[in-house]
Amino acid sequence: MSQFYLCSKNHSVVGQMDTYLGFHRDGDTNHCKHRDNHHPSHRHHNKTPNADDHNLNEKPFSTTLNPAFPSDQNLSEESTRRPNCLNNPPTSPYHLDCDLPSDEALNKIKTANSVTISPELFEKIYLNPQKEVKGELRQTFGNPTPLALLGFLLSLSPLSCELMGWRGAGGDGIATVGTYYFFGGFLMSLGGILEFFLGNTFSFVVFCSFGGFWFTLGATLTPAFNAYGEYATDPNNVATGLTSPGFHASFGFFLLFMGLLSLIYLICALRTNLAFVAIFFGLLMTFAVLTASYWHLAARHLVMAQKLQVVAGAFGFMAVMAGWWIFFAQMLASVDFPYEIPVGDISHLITPLSERIKQKECFSA
Repeated sequence: MSQFYLCSKNHSVVGQMDTYLGFHRDGDTNHCKHRDNHHPSHRHHNKTPNADDHNLNEKPFSTTLNPAFPSDQNLSEESTRRPNCLNNPPTSPYHLDCDLPSDEALNKIKTANSVTISPELFEKIYLNPQKEVKGELRQTFGNPTPLALLGFLLSLSPLSCELMGWRGAGGDGIATVGTYYFFGGFLMSLGGILEFFLGNTFSFVVFCSFGGFWFTLGATLTPAFNAYGEYATDPNNVATGLTSPGFHASFGFFLLFMGLLSLIYLICALRTNLAFVAIFFGLLMTFAVLTASYWHLAARHLVMAQKLQVVAGAFGFMAVMAGWWIFFAQMLASVDFPYEIPVGDISHLITPLSERIKQKECFSA
């Protein structure tokens, strides 16, 4: 079977063929005449062979399967049923009519040299812009992006609700510390590693870094790690360390630089779609406002800190809503669902560096 690859520049799902069709289209007139003279329905047995027939017989048309062009036999058989097929080729050489035999349709699919998808569909399936990757891993293994997104969503969604204090929730997310390990940390790290093997650098770094964030947050809130025990004002109650000014001021720096990391990801996401831009913008604002909340706690500005915590939870909720939207879009695409939901493709707004280099080379040439 021919190798399949993904192209993000075409806007329809079309099977493309190599120079084989170009060969027949360039010489379609003579070639069709050549076939007609050798077709049984066009032979005149009572006619004496002449010089023209002798010239035609020097290079008889072969209907056997050509290993270099596996669809040769299919097209020749098609031409016997519809002699004008080469003069009036269909829009796509792999357009499958409803009356096409199943074995012929399957052979056409197997011999396609490429399958192209739209940029928007690609950005639904993969986090980073498509680029050429050696091998066929994308066709052999499943897409790990939804798995990593699921770990992210099932960790941040309840945390956002806890930060906003819905239904009396609180405690800085301690109640859902298990999800930080087994959903956020584990699934995002696993998805990031699988993205690494597929050659997706951006999504590999994003997922692994946020997987590390969830592991860090879970470890910080786990008493066995004693992250806040050193800040405890009561030796008999280490939980008091969670409310100490020193702990709040120190942990705020970690959140600050997670916001910086989210800013970098936000800039890079401008080459993907609006859903991912909304996710990273929400994360940027979440970390920025949450940093301010922790520093206000360290300064004993409890009322302002509480308000900022609610705002941070709201931004986090905005991020997870965009995440649930694109997760839904990816799952629909994974089962070839007949309906799609838009994700706002913006990959065409910024010209890739590789294309700019090619344009400069063309101008210089």
